[in-house]
Amino acid sequence: MPSSGIAPESRQGVSGSTGLAPARADRIIRALSWWWASAPVLLFTPAIAYAMGLPDVRREVGWMFGLMALLTAALAPTAGLVAAQVWHRREARGRFLIMAAVSSVPIAFFLFFGVLFPECPDGYHC
Repeated sequence: MPSSGIAPESRQGVSGSTGLAPARADRIIRALSWWWASAPVLLFTPAIAYAMGLPDVRREVGWMFGLMALLTAALAPTAGLVAAQVWHRREARGRFLIMAAVSSVPIAFFLFFGVLFPECPDGYHC
C-alpha cells in the first residue's frame, strides 16, 4: 500500500480528492470540538469576573454569557455531527454524539429549573 500522507480516516472522504478537502474537514471538526469545549468557560466567566472584583460584569451581562454557553452547548455538537456526516468521519461522528449527550444534561436542567419550574405558583404542586 503506497503511503499518501493521508490518515486512514481521511481516505474515506470524497473519492478523487486532492488531500485539501480532508485536511479542511479535519480542521473544521477540530474547531467545532474546541467551540464546544469553550461552553464551560463561557458559563463560569461571570462568576470568575465577580471573584476578581468586577461585580458589574455579573450583574449587567451575566445573562448573555449564560445564553452563549447554552447556545454553544447545543449548536456545536449539532454542527459537528452534520460536518462529520458530510465528510464521512465515523470517529468524529461518535465524538459529537457523546458531546450532544453530555450537553443535553445541563440543557435539560436549564429548561426544567430555569423555565418550567419557576412558572409553578407558590403553594401549588405542579
